[in-house]
Amino acid sequence: MHVHDAIVGGGSSSTAESCFSGIMKATRGVLLGTGVSNNKVKYSRLAADDDGYIDLQFKRSPPKVPYRAIALAIFLFLVGSLLIIFGALLQADIVKVEHPGRTIPVIIIGILVFLPGFYHLRIAYYAAKGYRGYSYDDIPDFGD
Repeated sequence: MHVHDAIVGGGSSSTAESCFSGIMKATRGVLLGTGVSNNKVKYSRLAADDDGYIDLQFKRSPPKVPYRAIALAIFLFLVGSLLIIFGALLQADIVKVEHPGRTIPVIIIGILVFLPGFYHLRIAYYAAKGYRGYSYDDIPDFGD
């Protein structure tokens, strides 16, 4: 009897069970052939006074400063500030424009660019000064 007949139902249930156990043994043999074997695992007893912790796991590594993200934050801060100032000058009619109604988008874009730059610069400043609750981990590092 073939495996197909046993699966489709062309044979008895004992034949299907023997076919299934043969497949399981073959699968187990493949897994053991990859080097995963139960008899090669080395175990050792833990010390009676060992609580499962080591000092190294509580030691913090020095913070990695995300320089590229801080440079981008400075760029966004400066461009946003310039757009806000330029938009305010256009709105106050200090700089003459033909269509004064088109100056509002300059201010809005300036605010949208300024805010993330200011936010990340503030986090970087407080993290550099060592304020509690601020760290460089709060600044996205873009995969640096």
